[in-house]
Amino acid sequence: MADNAAMDTTLDFDRYDHVRPIRWTGEALELLDQRNLPFDVGYVACRSSDDVAAAIHALTVRGAPAIGIAAAWGVVLAAGGIEAMDGAEAAHKLEPAMQRLNAARPTAVNLAWALARMRHVLGEAGTDWRMVIEREARAIESEDLAANRHMGALGAGLIAPGSGVMTHCNTGSLATAGFGTALGVIRAGVAAQRIARVFAGETRPWNQGARLTVWELRQDGIDATLIADAAASHLMKTGRVQWVVVGADRICANGDTANKIGTYQLAIAARHHGAKFMVVAPSSTVDMATPNGDAIHIEERDPGELLGIAGTRTVAEGVPAWNPVFDVTPASLIDAIVTEKGVIEQPDEARMRATFGG
Repeated sequence: MADNAAMDTTLDFDRYDHVRPIRWTGEALELLDQRNLPFDVGYVACRSSDDVAAAIHALTVRGAPAIGIAAAWGVVLAAGGIEAMDGAEAAHKLEPAMQRLNAARPTAVNLAWALARMRHVLGEAGTDWRMVIEREARAIESEDLAANRHMGALGAGLIAPGSGVMTHCNTGSLATAGFGTALGVIRAGVAAQRIARVFAGETRPWNQGARLTVWELRQDGIDATLIADAAASHLMKTGRVQWVVVGADRICANGDTANKIGTYQLAIAARHHGAKFMVVAPSSTVDMATPNGDAIHIEERDPGELLGIAGTRTVAEGVPAWNPVFDVTPASLIDAIVTEKGVIEQPDEARMRATFGG
């Protein structure tokens, strides 16, 4: 752990951290439109909380930490449309907007966590409640960046020099306030010369790995090799992958972890081939009120997303499709969960409660 602490203070974080998906202008929330990357790099201006909710649902912004941050700023935008004498009155008037924000992506616990923080500070605020909620939204964002850099150092400290890593979906700056969770570990591991090879799965059907992860890493000068999702087991068989490093949308009290669909099968393949499996997420992703993965509601999206590519249908008419967005990886397949509070190796309920209480 001492080695990890030293790495936390000596790494050149800024060298590998240039992408920012969320910008607050004082009047609008600008979100990097991730649906159009990598060829069209542009921001969508959200001027109301409903604009933010729509952007979260449409995957304009995605990644559990990022949507929590966006939702917090959404509350600030909603406040512009109400009058209230104090925070308690404002909280009552803002509740419908917060409910709509929460419904935009129900699986990601960070969304509800950020809104709970906004409710809490509103409940204690007086006439200065507008300033209080803007300060809280800014704090949620800055705390996430600091946590990501610390987690990056902690996770990189687990990886032996010369290792190959594989990641899934996008868990980098695009999914957070900056630096990233799983990609933060990869950034830190590259900076510390521990990671020699990076592989990214394409992550169908939205291709976040192909469109976002490899693009984002290239912005920071990190080479990553794209593979088809179906090639992961074959790659592991070659011995070029020592760690699979992923993010999380919800971590249960026993360590079961919900993440992008396809994560579970990577954990199974990693165990079979002797590679280790790491989950990296801020403590806001940990939900000690959810006992295990069976209790997680798995969001399903439009089956039509599977029936074509880039708007062109590739599947015969009349063929049904099933499109769950997440799956649950059992804690028994996870070698380490890394949060800003520390590393939990071989996670189970006792180890989770020792770190997070509950």
